[in-house]
This record gives sequence, C-alpha cells and structure tokens, in this order.
Amino acid sequence: MDIEYYVEQYGDYLYRIAYIYTKDRQAAEEVVQDVFIKLYETQQFEQKSSEKTYLTRMTINRCYDYLRKWKAKKAQIVHYFMRQEPSGEQVVVEDEERDEIVEAILKLPLKYREVLLHYYYDDLSIAEVASYINIPESTVATRLQRARQKLKDQLPAIEWEVLRDE
Repeated sequence: MDIEYYVEQYGDYLYRIAYIYTKDRQAAEEVVQDVFIKLYETQQFEQKSSEKTYLTRMTINRCYDYLRKWKAKKAQIVHYFMRQEPSGEQVVVEDEERDEIVEAILKLPLKYREVLLHYYYDDLSIAEVASYINIPESTVATRLQRARQKLKDQLPAIEWEVLRDE
C-alpha cells in the first residue's frame, strides 16, 4: 500500500474536516496522523465505499474519540484560519468577512457544524449527509435549517462582499 499516495491525495482534505470537528489545529493534525497510521498498520482498504469516503469516516470517528476526552472538552479554544497577507483594501475586507463567517460557524455546536461541512464544503445531498453521519434525513434537514438560522442571528444583516462572487 502506497501511504504517500493517500497522504498527498487526501491529507489536506482530511485535515480540514478534522479542524472543523476539533476546532484545534494541533488536534486536527494528530487526528489525521492517527488515521494514516491506522491505515498503514491495517494495510487494507474496505472496498465497500470509495477511498475518500472510507478515510473521511475514519477521520470523523477519530475526531469523535478526541472530543470525548475530558481534556479536549475543557481545553477547546476557537482558532482563526490563517490569513494571507492582504494586497489591498478589498482583500482586507474579504479576509475580515471570511474570518467572521468562520468564527460564527465554529461557535455552532458540533451537530450543526457537521451538517454544514458536509452539505456545503463536501457538496453532498441531504441523503448523503444522513448516511455519512448515520442519522435520518429529516434530522439533517432540521439541523441545516437551524444552523442557517443560528448563523443568520450571529452575523449582521449586511451584504457580504466575500460571498458576492462565490
């Protein structure tokens, strides 16, 4: 098994997922390392799903393990995504808006962040999200609706420049 292929192909993606769950850069790195170590140790890939689905499921399960730890629950801190150096006023405004959106998302409870991540970032349907996290489709739809409402309440009612072109 060529573990380097999996690291190159899915490492960044799995890190982002782990970060959304843990809200901690170091913890996210550890989770992804654990996933690749486990994959290397078992030297097998279950052919029941795609590689990406299998590794994503492993990452999510490892994040749940991390979040169950008492230390992790007590020490959880919201971190900001690293910003690139602004090259002009427009870039600065967009970076600030992105940070506000990210901060608002990270303030949501895990059950809401989770469905937002899979629905918008992974571009999955409600049915796919439901199967990913093993909950009914109606629960996914309800959580999406509540997450959107919570974000709407947290974020000011202005036109976001960062979302204009996306």
